[in-house]
Amino acid sequence: MKIYGITNCNTVKKALDWLKENHVNYEFHDFKKLGISPEKLNEWDRKAGYEKFLNKQGLTWKQLDPQVKDSIKTKEDALTLLQQKTSMIKRPVIEKDGFLYFGFDESVYESNLK
Repeated sequence: MKIYGITNCNTVKKALDWLKENHVNYEFHDFKKLGISPEKLNEWDRKAGYEKFLNKQGLTWKQLDPQVKDSIKTKEDALTLLQQKTSMIKRPVIEKDGFLYFGFDESVYESNLK
């Protein structure tokens, strides 16, 4: 199982704590240190649609210049922006045996990760 996120994100911390408490092994990919490939973003888009992981509720989106927000017209625009500003990706991202999930929901984790 692979977890994508940033270490100072409270939601990622909650998820990692839950995984540790439930003895679930994982590999952590830190967006801030390692970035994210266009291939991975395209894979997530194919599986879930970029709208699912473009976090418009977060501070990074809210602080964007309105012109930049308005310039996001296509999938390619969104994925390019997400690669440049990885903190706009909804976190954490969980990948496990074809299961893909964005965010933290204890009931979803219980059902899919134990």
